[in-house]
Amino acid sequence: MKAKFDFKSIKTYEDACKKEGINPLQLPDMSMIDLGMGKALITAYKLFVIFKAINDGWEPNWDNAREYKYFPWFYVAADAARPGGFGFSDSDYAYWCANTYCGSRLCTDTSEKAMYIASTFKDLYIDFFLIQ
Repeated sequence: MKAKFDFKSIKTYEDACKKEGINPLQLPDMSMIDLGMGKALITAYKLFVIFKAINDGWEPNWDNAREYKYFPWFYVAADAARPGGFGFSDSDYAYWCANTYCGSRLCTDTSEKAMYIASTFKDLYIDFFLIQ
């Protein structure tokens, strides 16, 4: 019987790499990306590794609407130090509404895991979502 995995043992990207058998120093080559996206893409890779490690083999089944999938959600308020922000893709007025929903690799099977990732890896999300 497989021992129960404590997802809270993943406290860093390096912890996630160790669990997944990945060399944390071997990152994707971004040398051909010349659009200021290298940092965000490397950060996305790191988040993928972290989610894979914390999910411990669980993968979302996007064909199953009854299977709950949890992901961190951030609201970034503009301030003098960091103007701008990001948010949910939603627009509605009067009788019309446009929403955007998409499946994501960055989800978990429990709310507790999603909240843990949000609090533990908040700096990675800032690097991923915000232009700095």
